[in-house]
Amino acid sequence: MTNKHVVTDTTASYKVSTKDGKEYDAKEISRDPSNDIAIIKIDVKGLKPINLGDSTNLKVGQFVIAIGTALGEFRDTVTTGVVSGLGRGITAGSSFESYVERLDDVIQTDAAINLGNSGGPLLNSSGEVIGINVAVAQGAQNIGFAIPINVVKDALNQFKQTGKFLAKPYLGVRYQAITQRTAIMNNVPQGMYVVEVVVGSPAEKAGIQIDDIITKIDNTQMTENTPLSDVLSKKKSGDEVNLEIWRNGEILKMKVALTDFKE
Repeated sequence: MTNKHVVTDTTASYKVSTKDGKEYDAKEISRDPSNDIAIIKIDVKGLKPINLGDSTNLKVGQFVIAIGTALGEFRDTVTTGVVSGLGRGITAGSSFESYVERLDDVIQTDAAINLGNSGGPLLNSSGEVIGINVAVAQGAQNIGFAIPINVVKDALNQFKQTGKFLAKPYLGVRYQAITQRTAIMNNVPQGMYVVEVVVGSPAEKAGIQIDDIITKIDNTQMTENTPLSDVLSKKKSGDEVNLEIWRNGEILKMKVALTDFKE
């Protein structure tokens, strides 16, 4: 398993290298249209799978370990740090590269994640995978991001059942989760703070604006443990959802028709 952006070129051929120095041709690659995830199939027996953990109950400050090929050169690089943020919504990649991904509910960590680390595991102190390293904040020091392993598990379960990845319903906002402590300190409600509204998205058409705080979706309260992406993952394209928005001290109610995610 790796990131989709690692194998984004559909005309290229790929190999998988194992720690013992052996290389295997990629026989088949399945790419998730919604998350930056891909599955590479190789023809080999006897490999030992690593245990997948649970990203539901992660806490800020929790110890983590990141493994990857730093800068595309230094194989099996191990770095350590902590979970430094949860419930982040980010844009990974750039318009000058071959991909731009909008990812919801990613894990922020200060374990050094460099270019080339993409697709490597983020582990807890028990050696269980709790995320897949996906991006680094350019121009910052030790701000990296990982896709929560529970998001990966859900995608894998869909793939096993249907033989393909399913497109996720799309709202079109980039956001940060407001914790209870942050909400109290700033005299605002808990929820998802809107950092960006994608042009032409359902969110923009419904009237959602930057600096809004999404507090509820269909009567489900938004918290760092119940982020927007969790609620949307249970919806499907075409569903109409009811949102409560906090804006400048007022509560607004909106209806939004979700669409398929398109890159």
